[in-house]
Amino acid sequence: MPPSQQHTATSIRALGILLFDGVEVLDFAGPFEVFSVAGELHPGLVRVVTVAETTRPITAVNGLSVNPAVAFDQAPHFDVLIVPGGSGTRALLTSTTVLGWVARTHAGAQHTLSICSGARLFATLGLLDGKPYCTHHEVYPHLAELAPTGIPKPEHRFVQTDATLYTSGGISAGIDLSFHVLATMAGREVAQATADYMEYRWLPEGG
Repeated sequence: MPPSQQHTATSIRALGILLFDGVEVLDFAGPFEVFSVAGELHPGLVRVVTVAETTRPITAVNGLSVNPAVAFDQAPHFDVLIVPGGSGTRALLTSTTVLGWVARTHAGAQHTLSICSGARLFATLGLLDGKPYCTHHEVYPHLAELAPTGIPKPEHRFVQTDATLYTSGGISAGIDLSFHVLATMAGREVAQATADYMEYRWLPEGG
């Protein structure tokens, strides 16, 4: 492990990643790795916490079993919220518990990242109305139904949808968005050091 480096920008502190049955693995694991490695290289920068409605094991897409760290009622305040996608997002659209928690947590966060089809939740909450958004290329038709006035941006990997909400395209795009937000909150040097350690070719201008 390279020596720890001082970060000069605002510390991110607590970052929550929502988990649920049918979550896409790389949607949550990619951002988890980016921010966890940043926290290893820069102690005190960020604490990454997985969160779900309960702490029972969830089954991700293709059968991976994952244990959420905390349940909704145990969760701390999150400075950053990450909502991944996956086939399981459809079931969440009728869950008042999950939608309510996401809405409240987003309202108190500095930044919220929607990955892939996680944008369905924000469309259902009315947060994409009249705003630009990205999602998985196969999900744009459904998003057009959920948020008819939203402005799809399929030509982008990610976009800033409003002052605190970012939406990204399918699966791997969440890694690029994570680096963008990491650079925004903690500085480009922190993001580049994280990318170098991960041997990831990060393109800072690629939005």
